[in-house]
Amino acid sequence: MKLKKVLRNSFWALDLLALGVGSFYWWAKSPTLSSDDYARLEQYPFPSPSAHGDTFKIISYNIGYLSGMTNNLNVRPSKKMYDRHLERAKKYFKEQDADIIALQEVDFDSKRSYRVNQHMELINHLQMGHGALAVNWDKQYVPFPYFPPSVHFGKMLSGQSILSKYPITFQDRIVLEEVKDRPFYYRQMYLSRLAQVTKLKLQEKEVILINVHTEAFIKETRYNQISYLHSLFKRYARDYPVLMVGDFNSDPAYEEAAIELFLSDKTIESAIPKEFAEDKEVLTYPSDAPYELLDFIFYNKDKIEPVGWEVLESFGQVSDHLPISFSFRLV
Repeated sequence: MKLKKVLRNSFWALDLLALGVGSFYWWAKSPTLSSDDYARLEQYPFPSPSAHGDTFKIISYNIGYLSGMTNNLNVRPSKKMYDRHLERAKKYFKEQDADIIALQEVDFDSKRSYRVNQHMELINHLQMGHGALAVNWDKQYVPFPYFPPSVHFGKMLSGQSILSKYPITFQDRIVLEEVKDRPFYYRQMYLSRLAQVTKLKLQEKEVILINVHTEAFIKETRYNQISYLHSLFKRYARDYPVLMVGDFNSDPAYEEAAIELFLSDKTIESAIPKEFAEDKEVLTYPSDAPYELLDFIFYNKDKIEPVGWEVLESFGQVSDHLPISFSFRLV
């Protein structure tokens, strides 16, 4: 009888443990928003330019949720550091006076960055009248980085966004291929890699802008994602001027680099010309001592004419990436 009681209690304990683990898992992966809110177009009470020349300027920037060189490290940066980086970002964006800004790794309301909506902070400071938001991480618990576990708990709402002086008339949030060779719980807690497809009206012309952030760690997944993005670019390029910008996580120097699909295509140009790709001055990651070119702006050269480009070193370590600017005319 005593053995039966011990076994019965053990089974009860295992059942309670399983229930607790299951409940925690379902809570941890539960979203805070409806999926209908994962892609939003917004207008703000700021006027579009009443007059403009024929040259436009875009900046692409993985802002690393303003965590600087602590991104992906096992540390908890202070709010003071985030506030300082936000003020620097505001200052340098204001100086650049871009018509369009495409951001990756921007926090909309996350515990890790002290619940600041970084997109709205920049919109209000720069007084840009149009925005597109695409959420790629909406969880209650995110076990990255792995230590310390105390940083895993709390709302994560993050993604990609576009700020524009000109109207954004369309958005399509495309979820790219997910990693396959990781456990199901890893995939459930991981971010969705996105192609944020938007249509902008620049003066009287429609332009397709695609803001992307591809897989950082799994080479095969990254290749498949970039291959898909290449075909997506070509599809839109038949009818529109197309800009595809973002963090591709693929350096041309990598063995079998997926980014070569774009760089070797004679109908597509890179804002940073291919012949400069190995120059130290154009490398974008990490921002404190760059040794890789991971961030790109691509365009179809039959419909877009380049005017100038720059890797914006002035932003320093606001993020672990450096931004790229590109000035262009529509043909």
